[in-house]
Amino acid sequence: MNYYAIKAIYHFEMARWWRTVTQSIISPVLSTSLYFVVFGAAIGSRIESVEGVSYAAFIVPGLIMLSLLQQSLSNASFGIYFPKFAGTVYEILSAPISHVETVIAFVGAAATKSIILALIILATATLFVDVSIQHPVWMVVFMVLTAVTFSLIGFIIGIWADGFEKLQLIPLLIVTPLAFLGGTFYSITMLPEAWQTIALFNPVVYLVSGFRWSFYGVADVNVGISLAMTLVFMAIALGIIAWIFRTGYRLRA
Repeated sequence: MNYYAIKAIYHFEMARWWRTVTQSIISPVLSTSLYFVVFGAAIGSRIESVEGVSYAAFIVPGLIMLSLLQQSLSNASFGIYFPKFAGTVYEILSAPISHVETVIAFVGAAATKSIILALIILATATLFVDVSIQHPVWMVVFMVLTAVTFSLIGFIIGIWADGFEKLQLIPLLIVTPLAFLGGTFYSITMLPEAWQTIALFNPVVYLVSGFRWSFYGVADVNVGISLAMTLVFMAIALGIIAWIFRTGYRLRA
């Protein structure tokens, strides 16, 4: 394992992130804080509780997960897309570093960024509502698995995109709607029965449900299923990345 190469790419990506602290940290934290104010204080005061948890506290895991998904995707996709755009990706491909090491470096940096941001948002949430964490170890497990999985998906998007517009296409048109409809602001048990069944086809439901269970011990679907689905998404993403490097798709053009 070429640890020096992994460390070099990882530190480069992290340094780039810290240089744009206003865009990378302050902006998403401010946006999420507005959700706490609008949905937690304004709407939450009119909803007594959801599954025994105050509404303001109930939406905290969903909002953290929403930010985690978006940031993992954007960090990883831009991280690999920019070397393609600048033409320096060929230096990486020709360097003495394997494909596995390349993925570890880029995805590791993207996941680290999104986890740091998620923890900052969690700390910010405690300023607005009383948040309890019943299963802290599982909270970290779900956070890390989700960050890595969506960083892998972001890595795929970054390779697939051939322009800045495409870089935002899938996150804006697919991932964000799925996140909003995946139980971020509500429990799917509040939906009519037919919509509950439809919601189970939304992969984000399993991520939000498992993550919320680690906070309050309540879940829309079985926690074991949520964990298994997360691992399935990760395996699919790894399979696609392996195919990309084996075929050179969008890398050898």
